[in-house]
Amino acid sequence: MQTKIVTISVTDRLSTVEDIMTLGRVRHIPVVHGGRLVGVLSQRDLLRASLSELGSFGSEARRAFLHAIEIERVMSAPAITIGPEAAVQLAARLMANHKIGCLPVIEEGELVGLVTETDVLCWVAGAHRER
Repeated sequence: MQTKIVTISVTDRLSTVEDIMTLGRVRHIPVVHGGRLVGVLSQRDLLRASLSELGSFGSEARRAFLHAIEIERVMSAPAITIGPEAAVQLAARLMANHKIGCLPVIEEGELVGLVTETDVLCWVAGAHRER
């Protein structure tokens, strides 16, 4: 589980998310409102929002379009979550069954981490023992 995670507000714009994902090399960002998790935005959500509208536009038009779209319109909600004591096998099963790449980790109503496909693969490969 990753405990240093970036979150975004439900009122942020997709252009901000694109910058965060590109610069931070992240594929999933939990979306919060009033300090509570309300959804998850993935690279796939971002691509889906932009590809349907911008196939023939240049980069400036694409940025303007992404800036005009609120995250709430394209995020996956409600987020499928898991607790910090859950088994890795359960996390893997949830991600596979729901075809998602991450699970926000919630403890006592608070977002405390994020489990990604990469985390699960590292665990399966035994890399968790090397950390």
